[in-house]
Amino acid sequence: MRFFLSILATAAPAYVLGGVNGAIITSRLFYSKDIRKFGSGNPGLTNFYRVFGKSGALLVVAIDVFKTVAPVLFGGWLFGEHYDMTLFGRAVAGFFIMLGHSFPVFYKFKGGKGVMAAGAIMIILDWRVAIIGWGTFILVTALTRYVSLGAMLGGATFPVTLLVFKLGGLWEFIALLMCSLLLIFRHEANIKRLIRGEESKFRIRKD
Repeated sequence: MRFFLSILATAAPAYVLGGVNGAIITSRLFYSKDIRKFGSGNPGLTNFYRVFGKSGALLVVAIDVFKTVAPVLFGGWLFGEHYDMTLFGRAVAGFFIMLGHSFPVFYKFKGGKGVMAAGAIMIILDWRVAIIGWGTFILVTALTRYVSLGAMLGGATFPVTLLVFKLGGLWEFIALLMCSLLLIFRHEANIKRLIRGEESKFRIRKD
Protein backbone atom coordinates (compact mmCIF):
# COMPACT_ATOMS: atom_id res chain seq x y z
CA MET A 1 0.00 0.00 0.00
CA ARG A 2 2.79 2.40 0.88
CA PHE A 3 4.55 1.62 -2.40
CA PHE A 4 1.35 2.33 -4.35
CA LEU A 5 0.87 5.62 -2.53
CA SER A 6 4.44 6.59 -3.41
CA ILE A 7 3.71 5.91 -7.08
CA LEU A 8 0.56 8.05 -6.80
CA ALA A 9 2.47 10.85 -5.06
CA THR A 10 4.99 10.80 -7.90
CA ALA A 11 2.56 10.31 -10.78
CA ALA A 12 -0.09 12.91 -9.91
CA PRO A 13 2.11 16.06 -9.83
CA ALA A 14 4.14 14.75 -12.78
CA TYR A 15 0.99 14.38 -14.89
CA VAL A 16 -0.33 17.81 -13.91
CA LEU A 17 2.97 19.59 -14.60
CA GLY A 18 3.37 17.58 -17.79
CA GLY A 19 0.24 19.29 -19.07
CA VAL A 20 1.91 22.70 -18.92
CA ASN A 21 2.72 23.30 -22.59
CA GLY A 22 5.57 25.63 -23.48
CA ALA A 23 4.54 26.07 -27.13
CA ILE A 24 0.96 27.01 -26.30
CA ILE A 25 1.98 29.39 -23.51
CA THR A 26 4.67 31.10 -25.61
CA SER A 27 2.52 31.43 -28.74
CA ARG A 28 -0.27 33.03 -26.73
CA LEU A 29 1.99 35.21 -24.60
CA PHE A 30 4.22 36.63 -27.34
CA TYR A 31 2.16 36.29 -30.51
CA SER A 32 -1.43 36.34 -29.22
CA LYS A 33 -1.99 33.21 -31.28
CA ASP A 34 -2.60 29.54 -30.53
CA ILE A 35 0.06 27.29 -32.07
CA ARG A 36 -2.56 24.54 -32.39
CA LYS A 37 -4.26 26.54 -35.15
CA PHE A 38 -1.14 26.80 -37.32
CA GLY A 39 1.13 24.46 -39.22
CA SER A 40 0.57 20.82 -38.30
CA GLY A 41 -1.50 21.85 -35.31
CA ASN A 42 0.83 20.04 -32.95
CA PRO A 43 1.69 22.10 -29.84
CA GLY A 44 5.35 21.13 -29.85
CA LEU A 45 8.73 22.74 -30.43
CA THR A 46 9.12 21.61 -34.05
CA ASN A 47 5.79 23.06 -35.17
CA PHE A 48 6.40 26.20 -33.12
CA TYR A 49 9.75 26.70 -34.86
CA ARG A 50 8.25 26.12 -38.30
CA VAL A 51 5.50 28.67 -37.66
CA PHE A 52 7.21 31.39 -35.60
CA GLY A 53 10.92 30.80 -36.17
CA LYS A 54 13.58 30.78 -33.48
CA SER A 55 12.12 33.76 -31.63
CA GLY A 56 10.47 32.38 -28.53
CA ALA A 57 11.76 28.85 -29.12
CA LEU A 58 14.14 29.10 -26.16
CA LEU A 59 11.23 29.89 -23.86
CA VAL A 60 9.36 26.85 -25.17
CA VAL A 61 12.38 24.69 -24.38
CA ALA A 62 12.85 26.29 -20.94
CA ILE A 63 9.24 25.69 -19.92
CA ASP A 64 9.15 22.10 -21.15
CA VAL A 65 12.50 21.27 -19.56
CA PHE A 66 11.68 22.83 -16.19
CA LYS A 67 8.30 21.11 -15.95
CA THR A 68 10.15 17.82 -16.56
CA VAL A 69 13.16 18.26 -14.29
CA ALA A 70 11.29 19.09 -11.08
CA PRO A 71 8.93 16.04 -10.99
CA VAL A 72 11.65 13.64 -12.16
CA LEU A 73 14.03 14.76 -9.42
CA PHE A 74 11.23 14.53 -6.86
CA GLY A 75 10.30 11.02 -7.98
CA GLY A 76 13.93 9.96 -7.81
CA TRP A 77 14.31 11.43 -4.33
CA LEU A 78 11.11 9.84 -3.00
CA PHE A 79 11.86 6.33 -4.23
CA GLY A 80 15.56 6.62 -3.48
CA GLU A 81 14.91 7.72 0.08
CA HIS A 82 12.37 5.03 0.93
CA TYR A 83 13.04 2.10 -1.41
CA ASP A 84 16.56 2.62 -2.80
CA MET A 85 14.95 2.79 -6.27
CA THR A 86 15.99 6.23 -7.51
CA LEU A 87 16.00 5.27 -11.17
CA PHE A 88 12.53 3.74 -10.94
CA GLY A 89 11.13 6.87 -9.30
CA ARG A 90 12.59 9.04 -12.03
CA ALA A 91 11.28 6.73 -14.76
CA VAL A 92 7.76 6.70 -13.30
CA ALA A 93 7.73 10.49 -13.05
CA GLY A 94 9.07 10.71 -16.58
CA PHE A 95 6.31 8.55 -18.00
CA PHE A 96 3.55 10.54 -16.33
CA ILE A 97 5.11 13.82 -17.45
CA MET A 98 5.00 12.54 -21.02
CA LEU A 99 1.45 11.31 -20.47
CA GLY A 100 0.41 14.72 -19.16
CA HIS A 101 2.12 16.46 -22.07
CA SER A 102 0.38 14.16 -24.56
CA PHE A 103 -3.06 14.24 -22.93
CA PRO A 104 -3.17 17.44 -20.84
CA VAL A 105 -6.14 18.07 -18.60
CA PHE A 106 -5.72 21.81 -19.27
CA TYR A 107 -6.26 21.51 -23.03
CA LYS A 108 -9.06 18.95 -23.34
CA PHE A 109 -6.51 16.10 -23.39
CA LYS A 110 -5.05 17.22 -26.72
CA GLY A 111 -1.34 17.88 -26.35
CA GLY A 112 2.06 17.40 -27.91
CA LYS A 113 4.20 14.34 -28.44
CA GLY A 114 6.58 14.59 -25.52
CA VAL A 115 9.84 14.75 -27.45
CA MET A 116 11.45 17.54 -25.43
CA ALA A 117 10.27 15.94 -22.20
CA ALA A 118 11.79 12.62 -23.26
CA GLY A 119 15.08 14.33 -24.05
CA ALA A 120 15.19 16.00 -20.64
CA ILE A 121 14.34 12.74 -18.90
CA MET A 122 17.27 11.03 -20.62
CA ILE A 123 19.69 13.62 -19.29
CA ILE A 124 18.48 13.19 -15.71
CA LEU A 125 18.41 9.38 -15.84
CA ASP A 126 22.01 8.77 -16.84
CA TRP A 127 24.61 10.50 -18.99
CA ARG A 128 25.10 7.35 -21.10
CA VAL A 129 21.37 7.12 -21.77
CA ALA A 130 21.43 10.78 -22.79
CA ILE A 131 24.41 10.44 -25.13
CA ILE A 132 22.94 7.47 -26.99
CA GLY A 133 19.39 8.84 -27.08
CA TRP A 134 20.32 12.37 -28.12
CA GLY A 135 23.06 11.07 -30.42
CA THR A 136 20.55 8.85 -32.22
CA PHE A 137 18.07 11.71 -32.52
CA ILE A 138 20.65 14.16 -33.89
CA LEU A 139 22.24 11.66 -36.29
CA VAL A 140 18.96 10.38 -37.76
CA THR A 141 17.51 13.88 -38.04
CA ALA A 142 20.68 15.21 -39.69
CA LEU A 143 20.79 12.36 -42.22
CA THR A 144 17.09 12.24 -43.08
CA ARG A 145 15.85 15.69 -41.96
CA TYR A 146 12.85 13.93 -40.44
CA VAL A 147 12.54 15.15 -36.85
CA SER A 148 9.77 12.64 -36.16
CA LEU A 149 11.92 9.68 -37.23
CA GLY A 150 14.84 10.93 -35.16
CA ALA A 151 12.59 11.40 -32.14
CA MET A 152 11.08 7.93 -32.38
CA LEU A 153 14.39 6.14 -32.83
CA GLY A 154 16.02 8.24 -30.12
CA GLY A 155 13.16 7.46 -27.77
CA ALA A 156 13.35 3.77 -28.60
CA THR A 157 16.83 3.66 -27.06
CA PHE A 158 15.33 4.21 -23.56
CA PRO A 159 14.86 0.55 -22.55
CA VAL A 160 17.72 -0.68 -24.73
CA THR A 161 20.36 1.44 -22.99
CA LEU A 162 18.94 0.40 -19.64
CA LEU A 163 19.71 -3.23 -20.47
CA VAL A 164 23.07 -2.52 -22.11
CA PHE A 165 24.44 -0.57 -19.15
CA LYS A 166 22.61 -2.67 -16.53
CA LEU A 167 21.13 0.41 -14.91
CA GLY A 168 18.03 -1.17 -13.41
CA GLY A 169 15.81 -4.18 -13.12
CA LEU A 170 12.44 -5.28 -14.47
CA TRP A 171 10.40 -2.40 -13.04
CA GLU A 172 12.74 0.24 -14.44
CA PHE A 173 12.70 -1.52 -17.82
CA ILE A 174 8.89 -1.57 -17.89
CA ALA A 175 8.64 2.11 -16.95
CA LEU A 176 11.08 3.22 -19.66
CA LEU A 177 9.54 0.87 -22.21
CA MET A 178 6.21 2.59 -21.56
CA CYS A 179 7.92 5.95 -22.20
CA SER A 180 9.23 4.71 -25.55
CA LEU A 181 5.92 3.17 -26.60
CA LEU A 182 4.03 6.33 -25.69
CA LEU A 183 6.43 8.46 -27.73
CA ILE A 184 6.06 6.18 -30.74
CA PHE A 185 2.27 6.00 -30.34
CA ARG A 186 2.06 9.79 -30.33
CA HIS A 187 3.83 9.79 -33.71
CA GLU A 188 1.23 7.55 -35.35
CA ALA A 189 0.26 10.20 -37.91
CA ASN A 190 3.93 10.87 -38.68
CA ILE A 191 4.55 7.16 -39.25
CA LYS A 192 1.73 7.04 -41.79
CA ARG A 193 3.11 10.11 -43.58
CA LEU A 194 6.62 8.63 -43.57
CA ILE A 195 5.30 5.46 -45.19
CA ARG A 196 3.47 7.50 -47.85
CA GLY A 197 6.51 9.76 -48.36
CA GLU A 198 4.54 12.82 -47.29
CA GLU A 199 6.30 13.73 -44.03
CA SER A 200 7.67 17.28 -43.89
CA LYS A 201 11.45 17.61 -43.64
CA PHE A 202 13.11 19.93 -41.16
CA ARG A 203 14.58 23.13 -42.56
CA ILE A 204 16.54 25.80 -40.72
CA ARG A 205 14.80 29.15 -40.94
CA LYS A 206 16.84 32.28 -41.60
CA ASP A 207 14.73 34.54 -39.36
